[in-house]
Amino acid sequence: MRVGVLTGGGDCPGLNAVIRAVVRKGVQEYAYDFVGFRDGWRGPLEGDTVPLDIPAVRGILPRGGTILGSSRTNPLKTENGVRRVKENLAKYEVDALVAIGGEDTLGVATALSDEYGVPCVGVPKTIDNDLAATDYTFGFDTAVNIATEAIDRLHTTAESHMRVLVVEVMGRHAGWIALHSGLAGGANVILVPEQRFDVDQVCAWVESRFKIRYAPIVVIAEGAMPKDGDVVLKDGSLDSFGHVRLSGVGEWLAKEIESRTGKEARTTVLGHVQRGGTPSAFDRWLATRFGLHAIDAVRDRDFGKMVALRGTDIVRVPLADATRQLKTVDPKLYAEAGVFFG
Repeated sequence: MRVGVLTGGGDCPGLNAVIRAVVRKGVQEYAYDFVGFRDGWRGPLEGDTVPLDIPAVRGILPRGGTILGSSRTNPLKTENGVRRVKENLAKYEVDALVAIGGEDTLGVATALSDEYGVPCVGVPKTIDNDLAATDYTFGFDTAVNIATEAIDRLHTTAESHMRVLVVEVMGRHAGWIALHSGLAGGANVILVPEQRFDVDQVCAWVESRFKIRYAPIVVIAEGAMPKDGDVVLKDGSLDSFGHVRLSGVGEWLAKEIESRTGKEARTTVLGHVQRGGTPSAFDRWLATRFGLHAIDAVRDRDFGKMVALRGTDIVRVPLADATRQLKTVDPKLYAEAGVFFG
């Protein structure tokens, strides 16, 4: 059997660990051949490949990013995209495809598998941790650790100058990074996309901290919205999956806080820092296990499935279930953090 592997969407710590596990077990135990497709779905769309064998994956476990490259290419929105993908899979004699990605990448895998008969197995990847079919996605733990360390560092400079520091983290539709890093970092306000926020209430929480000579830290997800407004956009452009580019809600909120309270406010946008660098031990562990179970699904010809974490077990779920809805922050979980606001 010859197996294709691709990584799509935003890069993420742990991608290389999945690739390594898939290839190592596939070659050593099942004697499979592998081919890597470059830059997500662009690879099978354009027939852009890279050799993938045990020497190619040696030493990549601790590396961030992906040795295969990534993109947000959507073959379903490309002229003759599905036909071109199927022709290239046949050209390179690929019998099965392991697609590693988030909602969009796995959405394409779902359509190719269910509607066009392409044998796919999915591996869930997103720093946002917003895929409902799995308890955790790899990359999330690393992103939270990076954001938490940044918040820890910002506490000292905020206290030195007695100013408000607004920390903008990633999270388009789900506030998991903001919630986890905000709680771990001792933030005084946490704002998530699932709960519209009242700017006046945020300002009241900020002022209450200054009364006890404590410089507040506000953590806000990029997709958070005020009650009387909308998401803040970097520009009006859309990617091939129809997503707008978010950026700027932290800066907007800092200006609002400064104008309403008279307190100096500054913004730190963590951005792609959250995606980069060495994956945490947990993400290496989870990504490796996902890879091992994904190649087992290929061996069993259990296509149209995604590997998922349930408790401490790795299970298989239909790809359609994995992409049907996003996993968002439960209001009860968010309410737990409220005791620390203000």
